[in-house]
Amino acid sequence: MQDIREQLRSAIDLDRLVETATELVAIPSPTRSAADVANHLADLLTTEGFAVERPEAGWPSAPAVAARLESGRPGPTLQFNGHLDTVHLPFTSPSVEDGILRGSGASDMKGGIAAAVEAMRALRDTGLPEAGSILLTAHDLHESPWGDGSQVDQLIRDGFVGDAVMLPEYNSDRLNVVGRGLAILEVILRREGEPVHEVLGGSEQPNVIAAGADLVRRLRELDTELSEIRDPLAGSESLFVGTIASGEIYNQSPTEFSLSGTRRWLPGTDYQHVLSQLEDLFAAVGSLHQVTPDATVHFVRDGYRVDTSHPVVTAFQEAARSVMGQPLPEGCKPFVDDGNTFAAIAGIPAITHGPNARGAHTTQEEVPLAELERVALVYALTAVGFCRPEP
Repeated sequence: MQDIREQLRSAIDLDRLVETATELVAIPSPTRSAADVANHLADLLTTEGFAVERPEAGWPSAPAVAARLESGRPGPTLQFNGHLDTVHLPFTSPSVEDGILRGSGASDMKGGIAAAVEAMRALRDTGLPEAGSILLTAHDLHESPWGDGSQVDQLIRDGFVGDAVMLPEYNSDRLNVVGRGLAILEVILRREGEPVHEVLGGSEQPNVIAAGADLVRRLRELDTELSEIRDPLAGSESLFVGTIASGEIYNQSPTEFSLSGTRRWLPGTDYQHVLSQLEDLFAAVGSLHQVTPDATVHFVRDGYRVDTSHPVVTAFQEAARSVMGQPLPEGCKPFVDDGNTFAAIAGIPAITHGPNARGAHTTQEEVPLAELERVALVYALTAVGFCRPEP
């Protein structure tokens, strides 16, 4: 492994890697508008000599990118997957200073995608892996609430999937072997009629604020119940309220109360149970307070667990040991990503590991260049360890 590590380390060109990352960051790509950056990535990979396809995957305005590196011998396929879209914040142009790349998408996750591309280049230039293949996929529609994850869903259903997948999201300190599912709640409680002064009939109307307060209380009680459902690594299930709003002025009876938040659950909990539990709660509040609940429970990703005996886990941990001196501790992924989807739809192990980057979902995204180089080497070494000849 040491000889292969040094061979791959020499093949990784940091200047080339940084140039690729900078070019990707320089192209604005808020969710639902990633066509230009996808086109650029596809052209870059084609120029590098990789076999490139552009599957629409249900989103023809920004076809996905799928590139392959074939060894020419039968063996497993390791997939590198990333999203090219960014959250809807003011665009920040790329800059490189003091060994750090800054700009929109630098940490989430164009820097990671560039590292995966460089891993493919290093493998190609060294004639590795010795068997199997590498599949790199990149797509739009990842970031919620603007995207619904449907493009990567369709990519998987259309067969653009490996035997295991690695995702270079900004999580580097653990081997994520478990992840919680996520749904976003958006609830509006409405009463009939118009807003009215409290002393001109407002006090006699159904009170949407009182109904909203009861809804918040019930959701808090549900969160307490859910806290008893625990996993040693992932912690507990949860119900979180992040926003509430109602009313225009202190002495007017409003017609609406709105609330939004999240529901997170552990692997093994059925989403239909999650949904029906919430729908029953909303209906009870509406009936008691004579208001009409208009609720949307937006499913984002399901929970998942990685089989730690799978060969890709062994290969990844050996790569981590070789590059970082020791394998990573097992832990829980704090956020949801497309790895949840690969586990749920494709049934393959998904390892989320990327650069130690900062500022995701802010206008201050940044990633150390040394971290991009490290991730490229870890990905390349994992491919060598996983893509071995079939017995």
